[in-house]
Amino acid sequence: MAGTRVMITGGAGFLGINLIRYLHAKGCELVSFDLSDFDYPDMKNEITAIKGDIRDRKAVDAAMAGVDIVVHTAAALPLYSPRDIYTTDVEGTRTILESALQNGVRRVIHISSTAVYGIPDHHPLYETDRLEGVGAYGQAKIQAEMICLEYRAKGLVVPIIRPKSFVGPERLGVFALLYDWALEGRNFPMIGSGKNRYQLLDVEDLCDAIYLCVSQPEDVVNDTFNIGAKEYTTMKEDYQVVLDAAGHGKKVIGFPALPAILGLRLLDRLHLSPLYKWVYETASKDSFVSIEKAQQKLGYAPKYSNKDALLRNWQWYIQNRERFESQSGVTHRVPWKQGALGLVKKLF
Repeated sequence: MAGTRVMITGGAGFLGINLIRYLHAKGCELVSFDLSDFDYPDMKNEITAIKGDIRDRKAVDAAMAGVDIVVHTAAALPLYSPRDIYTTDVEGTRTILESALQNGVRRVIHISSTAVYGIPDHHPLYETDRLEGVGAYGQAKIQAEMICLEYRAKGLVVPIIRPKSFVGPERLGVFALLYDWALEGRNFPMIGSGKNRYQLLDVEDLCDAIYLCVSQPEDVVNDTFNIGAKEYTTMKEDYQVVLDAAGHGKKVIGFPALPAILGLRLLDRLHLSPLYKWVYETASKDSFVSIEKAQQKLGYAPKYSNKDALLRNWQWYIQNRERFESQSGVTHRVPWKQGALGLVKKLF
């Protein structure tokens, strides 16, 4: 796909920069469109970086000129306000799709989320399962997918990717809690026994899946695909590899799920919880999807297990932690505020 001009919305984010580096190596011409500054020195002179808001139609139209394919990764994440989530994830998605259609873009690859399945009563989850979003983010992701189907019907090619929670270089967010506690030589608390299976995804495997949707024929990719790791064990086993790598002899410690969830619900209402509802409500339950459709139709072949992905992210964290020691926020590129858990940490 050398010479293909690809615009990545959310190009300054965690997935965005990983995808930019990946597609640059494939010879693509790249445009990053993001509300945040593009602050990656290694790629700054290799791409066209445009600062803009996906809710601004004029700015989107200007960025879309000459673009062949859009990868739509931009989203307001669950810790944003409900209004920002709706206007960005729903209205912003419509703006991107309408602009693409009007500007002759061939296809728009939409990055959705397995949060669209809510808190399911069975596993594995298939692309045909019922959608039921939890909270403003999950609901907005479903609405955004409905808009994608609308634009498919108008003739635009719109692959929809539903990735599991993905980790790798540049990822912080909720995973920074685990890495921070491991680095300080503390045990790590887990909601429930930790014997549940919770599938993750390495960001490089996600980039592979996106590239398959960039490069394969339209009739193959114009569909919806679950994307996740192929190999995963229990949460307790998978997360323990990070504590083992830290070398302090600490362990993942499970706590009864109901009291922990009730406590986090209270902290959530007080705006003191570092976790959003979908995370703490599903953390003690199985959470894994079937990737058979992507394997069979796209040729998706994930390289990394849960353990591999967590360790790759841990190694990046160790090498780069000085860059973000004083930062916190609501995106995946900075650690989330630990809130009341910062006090609980002293007990571990």
